Amino acid sequence: MAKKQSDEKPIVRCAIYTRKSTEEGLEKEFNTLDAQRESGEAYIASQKNEGWICLPDRYDDGGFTGGNIDRPALQRLLEDVKAGKVGCIVTYKIDRLSRSLMDFAKIVEILETHNATFVSVTQRFSTNDSMGRLTLNILLSFAQFEREIISERTRD
Repeated sequence: MAKKQSDEKPIVRCAIYTRKSTEEGLEKEFNTLDAQRESGEAYIASQKNEGWICLPDRYDDGGFTGGNIDRPALQRLLEDVKAGKVGCIVTYKIDRLSRSLMDFAKIVEILETHNATFVSVTQRFSTNDSMGRLTLNILLSFAQFEREIISERTRD
């Protein structure tokens, strides 16, 4: 029996964002960006019944810090969100998207303005409710703290 039109889930166009802080190991045939992408693809496939589809465009920032949002693939991704091409950003971990609480707040504002969402494959929660947003802010606080500790260690 065919599904009624009203029973079908809306299509959610998902983009996978990957990042690695250094270029070390990126020359390998299969590197961490590829591994992050595979995890994202598997997660999106697991949500197929919810209408999720994986967009073919790659948004990979190899050799870029998560301490700011001045990254070419991230900027292109955010422009695609604003243009309505992307409905959900999928990352391996929150800190792949940002290690700055302030920058992440800017990203979330863009997502909310354009009715888009964010999913972390390894840290499962939804940004659609207040508890999910609280969890997100706590995790981001730790990501920012970790970035600051790493920065202090490299200065010493």
